[in-house]
Amino acid sequence: MNLPVLVLVLPMWLLTASLIPLIVDARPERTLSTISVHVRVAEEEPIPSQFPTEKAQPPGPGMPNVRVVHHQDLNKRILVALIIASSLLAGVLLFLSCFWICRQRKLKNSNGRSTKTMEAAKGLSLSPIMVRFNSLRMASRKGPVTIFDYQLLEAATNKFSESNVLSEDDSGHVYKARFDEKFLAVVKKLDCVGSDAERKVDNEVNWLIKIQHQNIIKLLGYCIHGKTRLLVYETMQNGSLDTQLHGPARGSALTWHLRLKIAVDVARGLEYLHEHCNPPVVHRDVKSSNILLDSNFSAKLSNFGLAVTSGIENKDSIELSGTQGYVAPEYISDGRLTDKSDVYAFGVVLLELLMGRKPIDNEAPAESQSMVTWAMPQLTDRSKLPNIVDPVIKNTMDLKHLYQVAAVAVLCVQPESSYRPLITDVLHSLIPLVPMELGGSLRVSEPASSAFPQPSDI
Repeated sequence: MNLPVLVLVLPMWLLTASLIPLIVDARPERTLSTISVHVRVAEEEPIPSQFPTEKAQPPGPGMPNVRVVHHQDLNKRILVALIIASSLLAGVLLFLSCFWICRQRKLKNSNGRSTKTMEAAKGLSLSPIMVRFNSLRMASRKGPVTIFDYQLLEAATNKFSESNVLSEDDSGHVYKARFDEKFLAVVKKLDCVGSDAERKVDNEVNWLIKIQHQNIIKLLGYCIHGKTRLLVYETMQNGSLDTQLHGPARGSALTWHLRLKIAVDVARGLEYLHEHCNPPVVHRDVKSSNILLDSNFSAKLSNFGLAVTSGIENKDSIELSGTQGYVAPEYISDGRLTDKSDVYAFGVVLLELLMGRKPIDNEAPAESQSMVTWAMPQLTDRSKLPNIVDPVIKNTMDLKHLYQVAAVAVLCVQPESSYRPLITDVLHSLIPLVPMELGGSLRVSEPASSAFPQPSDI
């Protein structure tokens, strides 16, 4: 028996138990009252004067001893019983009312604490603008997703001005957004319309609610405005890897060790998708524009609109998608999509970090437009390898480390998927090359630039 039922039954049982003695005491008095009427009638009859007055004699042996009870005494007993019953009933009602009030207050306080906990977990600022947001609990029940006003996002991005663009690709633009001094975010605006855009938005929202990892972007909310779809993420101050490498700065902010740290962060995110998600997840669109960097240049995977569960091997079961230069050969030719497809794309990103080139350069000569095709022969030649390294980081790393990174990249971009390593093996190969203060295991005792040989020494 649960607590509410027990609370209701117990007072009723006590009330019944308290009334039983009163009822028992009152029952014989009804019989006696009848006798008392006859006795009273007999007493009221006149006594003939001819009879001599005699003292009342006590009843003889064997005669019943009749007790006379007046109606006034019986009414008093009933009145007392009613008063006691009413008092008990009032006490029960008062107790139940107090119990209900206390329970409602407890539930209200619990809901208030839960709301504060959710807001703190999402990292949202409790600024006045947040009162304009509505919470929507998704079917997966993993947590609330905020629905943003379009006008609010428009104001936060300065009407989606070009000066706030962090990255762009075929699907849309990514903007930095400032809501107030404490609340910053990233807004991705999907330019495509129709069912394809809706499917990507739904897919990304569903995946990012389920996936929580330090190297995977956090989704704060989304907005649907007519045919426009917008997704809002946590702030990433340094934009995308694509902008850092191929934008105006041309990779000048990315040192050798920072580039390796970014590679390790991306590998950790992919390892979580491939090894720790059940079922395993294939990102399916790993590229530099989908790798966002925070203020410490920690990398996080974004854009899960194309993500699927691993093991799809039929062209007809899923639309072929991806970005030219990053798509694995077996996916294009046979429609085979596995975790090794992500490993290939990661190898392309690793080559971007190493060489500072775009995967596809349409302005270059035909034989060197594809970075992978052009670089493969030189990556395996130790005498040519230093010449294709990004000039920004040239002469700043240990030559032995350069050979190791190049070897990992070559394995990742192998045409045959079975020859590619697992992302876990890639991660374990790169961690020893990253300094401890950047999340690796390398102990840096002296500047690495002195260990890199000059071109005349090779």
